[in-house]
Amino acid sequence: LRQWVLRMTDYADRLLYDLDRKDLDWEEFIKEQQRNWIGRSEGVEFSLQLADTGEKLEVYTTRIDTVFGLTYVVIAPEHPIVEKLKNKISNYREVIEYVEEAQRKTEMERVELQKEKNGIELKNVFAINPFNKMKIPVFMADYVLGFYGTGAVMAVPAHDERDFVFAKKYNLPIKKVIKDKDSEGEEELITEDGFLVNSETYSGLSSAEAREAMANWIIKKGIGKRKVNYKMRDWVFSRQRYWGEPIPIVHCEKCGTVGLPEEDLPLKLPEVESYQPSGTGESPLSKIDDWINTTCPKCGGPAKRESNTMPQWAGSSWYYLRYIDPRNKTELVNKQKEEKYMPVDLYVGGAEHATRHLLYARFWHKFLFDIGAISTDEPFKKLVHVGLILAEDGRKMSKRWGNVVSPESVIEKYGVDSLRVYEMFMGPFSQSIAWDTRGVVGSRRFLEKVWQIMEKIKKDIAPEDDYRITKEVNVTIRKVSRDIENFHFNTAISALMILTNEMMKAEKISISNYKKLLLLLSPFAPHLCEEIWSIMGNKTSLFKQKWPKWDKQLLGQEEKVKIVVQVN
Repeated sequence: LRQWVLRMTDYADRLLYDLDRKDLDWEEFIKEQQRNWIGRSEGVEFSLQLADTGEKLEVYTTRIDTVFGLTYVVIAPEHPIVEKLKNKISNYREVIEYVEEAQRKTEMERVELQKEKNGIELKNVFAINPFNKMKIPVFMADYVLGFYGTGAVMAVPAHDERDFVFAKKYNLPIKKVIKDKDSEGEEELITEDGFLVNSETYSGLSSAEAREAMANWIIKKGIGKRKVNYKMRDWVFSRQRYWGEPIPIVHCEKCGTVGLPEEDLPLKLPEVESYQPSGTGESPLSKIDDWINTTCPKCGGPAKRESNTMPQWAGSSWYYLRYIDPRNKTELVNKQKEEKYMPVDLYVGGAEHATRHLLYARFWHKFLFDIGAISTDEPFKKLVHVGLILAEDGRKMSKRWGNVVSPESVIEKYGVDSLRVYEMFMGPFSQSIAWDTRGVVGSRRFLEKVWQIMEKIKKDIAPEDDYRITKEVNVTIRKVSRDIENFHFNTAISALMILTNEMMKAEKISISNYKKLLLLLSPFAPHLCEEIWSIMGNKTSLFKQKWPKWDKQLLGQEEKVKIVVQVN
């Protein structure tokens, strides 16, 4: 199926190395997910001659230093060499059956580390190791993927865990060629760098020295080259459906593929009563004749529009730019506004987007920067991920499990502010935590106390007259302010609960101190606080007031803390 593809791999190195920028304040595990997804590796690609044929196998490896331990080769089921050797492979029918079985598996099923590795030997086919001229068998295994590297790998079972398991299963030789000071025994698995043994003239070299020398030898012999590979692939940017941004391309028999001129953008979906599947595998748009048939913007002759639409990630890769200037009909975003507001100061999202939306947005942003459309080459300065709220049974909420908690039912019984407070109080913001309805009950009781404190307000009392409460309020202002800045919402609410309990113990409370409590609580319980604010006779909204400030002099001994130090 011919599809549009964005050349995302052209940006692989920038996407990878810019993760180390000092101005990118992201959680390290999110960065690591992106590094692993990009999967940059430096190695060599070289040819293995197939015995008694004119064919060669190109293999890619990051551990050429282990080449003297090469005891077999593994190819992907998709490898084209199979068809070329159909008359030489003595078990060709069984091999084709294995290929068909592998095609029914997903990529995830094929590469899963815990899965038992299985394969099939291409009988009567042997590869020759160019370093020592040894003839070695060729296997096919579904854990090797056709799109990564060359679709063929050299197998060194003594120094690769996956190869080791495979060799044990099929009783293949295991030859150790890397040794470290702790290793013993010929079949011990050593996956780290060390010093070469059993490697002819390379014996005694360190792994790093051997990699350099062997790469030079391959290049000198003309059988290979240094190569950088990436796990990340180019972005398939086509969907065969109605919904999605139309791709602004037309196909003309005379001019070929032609892009729409800027004055014809944006290209919009046609308004139709039905957009049923075409039945041919093409997009439903291909059957909407008055839309699909058009004229070529280049020659004016008959042409057809591109019927594929963009994937769902297209719009979500740049929407934050449009937020800055949503009504601009002449450009993506006004230059002055973009320079003022970008990059995004704080981005809050789920960790599940690390290798999709967040990576796509960075790629898209860098491209827009390269063409001069925007002024920054990274979109998000600071990133904070939010944890999942699990079901009460500890599993992810799902209709399948019947464990979904309906917010509407919680709100109906306890009120929306009780729900909000509990969600912020139930644990650290980035941590996944199981729902517990009893926690909502506790939040409701806390808010009821805040309401009841109204009865303790005395107009003739000054803050200095209830000094103990004033001091507690001051400490709480500092605590809540700092905790909100650092996304420690649970401990901010905890501090507010402590302050509320102290106020409940007091006989009377000053209006000033009570107002500060409401201001501090308002981000978490906006409806209740606004209601109380209004009942107290305030004419303007609570949310138009200034955030309270703490008095350093009132903190006193609070500036001193106990620190426990453990030695040895």
